[in-house]
Amino acid sequence: MWMALVAIVMLFASFTSALIVRRGGSSDWAAIALPPILYLNTLILLASSVAFELSRRALGAGRDSQFKLWLYVTSILGVAFMGGQLLAWRELAAHGVYLSTNPSSSFFYLLTAAHGLHLLGGVFALFYLVLRSPQLAAGLKKRVALDVTAIYWHFMDVLWIYLLILLTVRL
Repeated sequence: MWMALVAIVMLFASFTSALIVRRGGSSDWAAIALPPILYLNTLILLASSVAFELSRRALGAGRDSQFKLWLYVTSILGVAFMGGQLLAWRELAAHGVYLSTNPSSSFFYLLTAAHGLHLLGGVFALFYLVLRSPQLAAGLKKRVALDVTAIYWHFMDVLWIYLLILLTVRL
């Protein structure tokens, strides 16, 4: 998992470098107004991480029903975040801001799509955990998948906050 996270960091570091170079040396850079739903999405994603930790702690304490409940909540919030991202794209499109509108919008769509694809992988991992939750709760399955998914999921939170700051701050 750590090697995969290093690769993801390198991908987004290269995107960041390209964004900074393009923004700094360009007269055609027109910053776009970020859709307000992105801030709600941030709260949703952070709430999903809290729910995931509540799920893990419930499992550790032997509270099986709470473990499953919080795991479901985490999954639902993850899907809600992705739906919110689609709404953000629709809002931009409604205002005439598309992928090819200007370099700023291109980077917005690139960064949010790349994050969304990585988050989708995390949602699939969450669905796997939901399917295996009875075995995890009964102690029939090792917690490795749960722990690895937690690392990945929390990393996606940190990455999203980084991207939001990158897209918000005007250097």
